[in-house]
Amino acid sequence: MNIMTKTRKGYVSTLTVDDLTRAIRNSIDREGMKDEEARSMAQHVLNFFGYSERIIDNILEPEDRDAFYMLEDSGLLTTEREETTLYDGREWRIHYWLFRKDKILELVKAAREKERVALEDPGLVYADVTDDIWRNRGKPEEEPEEEEKSRSNARSSM
Repeated sequence: MNIMTKTRKGYVSTLTVDDLTRAIRNSIDREGMKDEEARSMAQHVLNFFGYSERIIDNILEPEDRDAFYMLEDSGLLTTEREETTLYDGREWRIHYWLFRKDKILELVKAAREKERVALEDPGLVYADVTDDIWRNRGKPEEEPEEEEKSRSNARSSM
């Protein structure tokens, strides 16, 4: 599903499931989100919007609204409201959800650049691995000699 969107800079771009997936995966936290989860969330959110620029908040169930608030917290969605006066004089507020296309496109561009750099230098994959993982598993170039000796002993005994 694609949505034609207009950014603040004035050019029109298409918001795809892949792009929204990248943006979601890279905006939730620095660790990222699993691809399947991000893709599922992207499809779910895009299904609400269809080909519209905004959706009315009233159509959301509480669980869906929670997901929208999470995406708002990560900067991918924003809200706006409209106020109108009813015939009896009461004020009525209508709340809408909108994509923050500029932020989404920025995250997509950064993710694509990161993917491109990773393809150029495969060793950079290890740059994002946290220290606690290295402590538990050991760095690839720093394999303990004892483990190597035990492996070679196991091989020779076979």
